[in-house]
Amino acid sequence: MFLSKMKNKVACNVKNLVGWRTRRKIVVFSVDDYGNVRLDSRQARERMEQEGLQVLSPFKGFDLYDSLENRGDLEMLYEVLTSVKDKNGNHAIFTPFAVPCNINFEKVRETGYKEYHSEMLPETYSKLSAQQPEAYKGAWRLWKEGIRKGLLQPQFHGREHLNLKLFNEKLQKRDEKLLTALKNRSCARISSEEYETVSILAAFDFWDVNENNQFREIIVDGLDAFERVFGYRATHFNPPGGREHSSIHKVLKKNDVHFIDTPMIKREHQGKGTYRTKFNYTGKKNKHGQLFLVRNVVFEPTQNRGVDWVDHALMQIEAAFRWHRPAIISSHRVNFCGHIDEKNRKIGLEALQTLLAGITARWPEAEFMAADELGKLIASK
Repeated sequence: MFLSKMKNKVACNVKNLVGWRTRRKIVVFSVDDYGNVRLDSRQARERMEQEGLQVLSPFKGFDLYDSLENRGDLEMLYEVLTSVKDKNGNHAIFTPFAVPCNINFEKVRETGYKEYHSEMLPETYSKLSAQQPEAYKGAWRLWKEGIRKGLLQPQFHGREHLNLKLFNEKLQKRDEKLLTALKNRSCARISSEEYETVSILAAFDFWDVNENNQFREIIVDGLDAFERVFGYRATHFNPPGGREHSSIHKVLKKNDVHFIDTPMIKREHQGKGTYRTKFNYTGKKNKHGQLFLVRNVVFEPTQNRGVDWVDHALMQIEAAFRWHRPAIISSHRVNFCGHIDEKNRKIGLEALQTLLAGITARWPEAEFMAADELGKLIASK
């Protein structure tokens, strides 16, 4: 246990050796997967299990609890975010990396499960408000309220959380697992054995590098859809599944995306199973002048319940501040989801509240900031 903790401390310091510096104690929450329909409901999950769809994700929580954020998720999240104030009197804020589109399950069914059709996020909420009013009625209104009050500042996570190449190929093959999920208005527990480099939930995964040319239209259409759904133009990008080839950065730049979330050590797929390792840090720029932001704190309180995630996150934040780096906290929506199991949300939100209280108590000079605000600050220096 002692050696493990020492290794964690060493790793926390090493990943902060390089990057943009500031004496300010800046805290950012970058949270992936918002807006995406994964599991429709507990009943849908149970039916899928009865038909043989097993948990596939290495982080089991995604295949067990991840669902479109409902009214209770947002209400309770807002209570936690507003429970603290930073040195400037501002409450905590999430940067949800969100998708503006989902599968239109009804239209796909009408084609006999032969064609992909999408819908905008407000339409998804409208349908769910009618189908599951106890959970979803008023949820989209709360989304807009959260943006207006500065509790949420969503950024671009792709058009949909879905790899259309693999999705369409599976439709044509009449893949039983995909059809079972779709009939349950879900997109989960679907294997990707066709390509070793492509996950069905990673929109910008590919086998042949030339497939990246087909992503340009999806990106442009997705950014336009994002603006229509959320009311402003996205400037920050993190791909679904966290993987993309740098060739798509050019079209993102042409469409006003100036900041890119990226791992510190990125194994970038070059096509047909070959990779190139790239080293990144917060403040680094690519050839298009886009600025990279690297998350240096991990907070996933419902994913491995044997970890003291609050203590682990505070240790990582302390290391970031020691090296005069902003603390960019990486998390996922599933940690704060209660639609499938309210206990999951309770665990995640209690941990978040404890973390926020710990941050403001230990560092009274802390400042909460959206990810794109941090990007603008770095770019201005």
